[in-house]
Amino acid sequence: MLDNPWIAALVALFVWWFSTGAILWAVQRADGKDAGAHGRVVLFGLPVLVAGVAGAIVTAGQAGAAYGAFFSALAIWGWIELAFLTGWITGPHSVAMPFCVNDAQRFRAAWGALMWHELLLFAGLVGLFALTWNAPNTLAFWTYAVLFAARISAKMNIFFGVPRINVEFLPRPLQHLPSYFRQGPVSWLFPVSILMLTAAVFCWIERIWMTGEVGFALLAALTGLALIEHWLMVVPLPDAKLWRWAMPAARQGLEGGETNGL
Repeated sequence: MLDNPWIAALVALFVWWFSTGAILWAVQRADGKDAGAHGRVVLFGLPVLVAGVAGAIVTAGQAGAAYGAFFSALAIWGWIELAFLTGWITGPHSVAMPFCVNDAQRFRAAWGALMWHELLLFAGLVGLFALTWNAPNTLAFWTYAVLFAARISAKMNIFFGVPRINVEFLPRPLQHLPSYFRQGPVSWLFPVSILMLTAAVFCWIERIWMTGEVGFALLAALTGLALIEHWLMVVPLPDAKLWRWAMPAARQGLEGGETNGL
């Protein structure tokens, strides 16, 4: 049954929804506790990172281990995002954006707010590329690569400007980040991002059609979700309701912006 591409797509959808909510749940609850709570969340999550790395190593040599490679890449990515949302791995600047006269200055300031996180994400990409080079199973790398490309695209679109930006689920350690966002009309980058993601979805679908491999179905679903997340920066839909269960009861009545999956 799990070899069915439709089942694989549903698995990817569920894992995306649940893992996003689980990370938000952990971070939001740490927000209401003592100063060391965020650090404890990151440390308690280390077994997930270890399992992800171990899984990527093991599945690289197993051509049929599509789900194992997919989940391993998500585990690595998820821990890095957890470390970012808790404020443990962000950048050297943890204050609101200073006055900037042009986009070049804005970019340098934004890079300072995110640098360590971006470098760690890139290190993960390079590590998985090296691990799976010429290996029978490269799905862990491609899963991570889709997440990486979609995240960079989303961040750059938020930097240049989009109508809808998430602030509702922003945790306490990252309250300075909205000062780096630009809420307004879309830039030239948005249609380029949509075109590239759409093309990638069709490439994966073509591979499913030609090979029937479940790994391509997982990648197609993940890329399709990234495409939807980009559209949610423009289309006014109440997507935050998908993760309302991850919010503490005290915050569920608060008004806020939108959220996109992690």
